[in-house]
Amino acid sequence: MVDKSRDQDAFVNSLVSYTQEHKARHWEGTFDQFLRDIFPLQPKELARTAHQYCWDMIRWHGAERPATGEQFTRYGLFEQDLFGMQEALERVANYFKAASEGSEVGRRLLLLLGPPSGGKSSLVTLLKRGLEEYSLTDEGALYAIKGSPIHENPLLLIPHSKRAAFRDTYGVTIEGELSPYTRAVLEDEYEGDFTRMPVERIFISEAGRVGVGTYAPHDPTTADIADLVGSVDLSKVAEYGDEGNPRAWSWSGAVYAASRGMLEMIEILKVKREFLYLLLTLTQEKNIKVSRFPLIHMDETIVAHTNLAEFRKFLQEKENEALLDRMVIIQVPYTLCYTDEARIYHKLTSSTPTFQEVHLDPHALRVAAVFAVLTRLRPSERADLDLSKKVRIHAGEDVEAVSPTDVEKIRNEHPDEGMDGVSPRFVVNALAGAISRSEHRSLTAIDVLLALKDTIDSDARMDGKQKKAWMDLLVTARKDFYNRWVKQDVHKALFVSFEEEAQELLEKYLDEVEAVLDNRQVTDPITGEEREADERFLRGVEEKIGISDAGKHSFRQEVVRKAMGAYKRGEQFSLTSHTRLREAVERYLFEERRDVLRLVTSSARPDDESRRKISAVEERLVAEYGYDQHSAREALGYVTTLLSQE
Repeated sequence: MVDKSRDQDAFVNSLVSYTQEHKARHWEGTFDQFLRDIFPLQPKELARTAHQYCWDMIRWHGAERPATGEQFTRYGLFEQDLFGMQEALERVANYFKAASEGSEVGRRLLLLLGPPSGGKSSLVTLLKRGLEEYSLTDEGALYAIKGSPIHENPLLLIPHSKRAAFRDTYGVTIEGELSPYTRAVLEDEYEGDFTRMPVERIFISEAGRVGVGTYAPHDPTTADIADLVGSVDLSKVAEYGDEGNPRAWSWSGAVYAASRGMLEMIEILKVKREFLYLLLTLTQEKNIKVSRFPLIHMDETIVAHTNLAEFRKFLQEKENEALLDRMVIIQVPYTLCYTDEARIYHKLTSSTPTFQEVHLDPHALRVAAVFAVLTRLRPSERADLDLSKKVRIHAGEDVEAVSPTDVEKIRNEHPDEGMDGVSPRFVVNALAGAISRSEHRSLTAIDVLLALKDTIDSDARMDGKQKKAWMDLLVTARKDFYNRWVKQDVHKALFVSFEEEAQELLEKYLDEVEAVLDNRQVTDPITGEEREADERFLRGVEEKIGISDAGKHSFRQEVVRKAMGAYKRGEQFSLTSHTRLREAVERYLFEERRDVLRLVTSSARPDDESRRKISAVEERLVAEYGYDQHSAREALGYVTTLLSQE
């Protein structure tokens, strides 16, 4: 209760800090006042382009440079919501960085390409929400000409003849022209005196149509380009007396809403070609052309997304080549790391009441994630590398006979991996179905596998060949992953001192290996006598993970190299230091205690002592390994069955 109260206090304090950090200062005045009081404080920031603003926003949310062994920067804007997309996120960030520096990238439309439910929409949503939040801060302050339908930068009021002197005075360059609307207001209402034009601070808001625009195509045959760029407002024609008056135009298009910020184009390749040419001209030339008006300067970044099927259709039409040249295309595939995939499932289910009422055993999401990743992988050209090993490689685990240089080659072997296969939505739907059928309000990993089997069976979109292939992958996920995980859990729960014993065994293995490699004897810790290294023990450990006699020397050298690296860094060489060796040690201990576990769990009529041990194992599974009573009992029964079959 004390911990819960402390968590609640911490959350309330975080809200207070948030409001203080995002305390927006409203401001309104004339352009003269803006130049005197506001602009000199942040000249470079207040002259930023939309791309520069987006890049500064991404950095403002935090960026952690790659640590040793890591390849990609961690961006705070995406860290808590997008998993397994590091490469795509790095490319997106690099797009905004390059565009903000004034390169030609800034004149390209950003197109996110990937399979359904792969995270494209979520990525764009985070960018939009990030812009909204950033605009509330002092660092992200934005000012616009009051009343402008496209939220124009006040600096556009400065005449061209004065812009060179402005650059010399403030060190920033002004690019762009006033809109026809603002020019008409300036002439009619202020007699051309731009110093009296009203200026206000604005805040990006998708709901308020300020700095964020979104366009989703409906029926292509009836789609009207007015949805993007507006049309004549007949209700105002009588007031202004002319359809050509810019104030008689409806400035309600998504392009105008996105000015100074971001335009999201959903399923962009479904729109008419005239839409695409307008958007690509906007990105290339920073202006648009609508009837009755001269070119209208627009400053915004366009982020579009589409799926692979639509993109392939688009590629088949030769006339689209020129359009492709004006796009920066970033693939957003499904993740190939099962731990990241499991985090996606947890995020999708954790806020759903249905899932909150049901207990999931610690491997339920992971085994589903392994299956999903298996469907996304292609067979390797290496004969010794099956799909299970590839799953482990993509998860960053050590695999026998695969060096760090091999890992990169294997990852790049099939560039299209992750662009098809099972989607997170498919798995979550299967989980929901399993929950609805559960009588215990508890879901085990086996329940999840059975639910996935039923979902595949009943999917009318798949042919028999694909169904069989995916059924086989379910078996692979169970045999090569879940069986190992659940046996480890039960084993650890049965032997209280497992971690200590495993660490001792690891240290013994390391001592024996060093003796073999150095060609020296070992001092027995009990008798103090010198003896030869225990080759039988070493092979007993190594054979548990399939290390051949021919490959033992290279494996031992690798272990010692990692141990020396840990020693130089002042770290202990522990079970977490070498994934493959940890697996070997755990299996070795498991084999040693197999008979004890079988005696405890397999008796049809257990005596009081056996019953007590079974109960103790179940309690430890619940208390320390994430099970509940039902799933602990199921896990124990499942492991007993596995042992009886071996």
